[in-house]
Amino acid sequence: MQNERLRAVMASVGWTHAALASATGVDPKSVERWVNLGRTPRRATALRAAEALGEDVHALWPALRQARAARAVSPELVGLYDQRADLPVSVFVDLLAAARERIDVLVYAAVFLHEAYPRLNDLLRERAADGCAVRIAVGDADSENVQQRGREEQFGHGIESRCRLALMHYRPLADVPGIELRTHGTTLYNSLYRADDQVLVNAHVWGVNAYGAPVWHLRRQGTGGMFDTYADSFNAVWETAAPEKG
Repeated sequence: MQNERLRAVMASVGWTHAALASATGVDPKSVERWVNLGRTPRRATALRAAEALGEDVHALWPALRQARAARAVSPELVGLYDQRADLPVSVFVDLLAAARERIDVLVYAAVFLHEAYPRLNDLLRERAADGCAVRIAVGDADSENVQQRGREEQFGHGIESRCRLALMHYRPLADVPGIELRTHGTTLYNSLYRADDQVLVNAHVWGVNAYGAPVWHLRRQGTGGMFDTYADSFNAVWETAAPEKG
């Protein structure tokens, strides 16, 4: 299929295949393939050709826009894991232990943390004592969204009981200076474990328990990125959550 846009632009400026080949450092046969066969050059070559012709590179080769989008990876992405079960609990613990300013935890239950690391409360007390602001939001076992999650995951009342268990684990922290504990009844699209400018995002998948769903590790690189999207999400849920007392 011919590249009619490229052919028309070359004709309008009086460029031959040889002229464009010379400007871009390729063989004239390559230009012929771009024009007559609709081939897409390498990005660097396409940029040189578009600059020489005074055209937008994506107007000449729309496929380059699609290819770039397909390859795009956020600079904030540190790691991607197939499922939460692939991560040792030490990854979560080390992340929280390294926090100096803020820890935010948004979950329904996530009792795996206390079960695998019984010193979690001590760690959070130590962080708070060093001036770290700690906010923990766990699921309200009586909320419709928590109960619906149990039905979707075919876990029955299990998720409700785990929310209550999580609250029991965290409740001794409710009156600790620097630590706030709340319960929420929102639809939980992602569990979040934030420490300063890093966050582990446990994405939730319909009908799949959290331990079987993917996790991505993000590190903030500036304003307006993926990290800020999740940080803003936490803040929005936090505003709707109910404070818990010890």
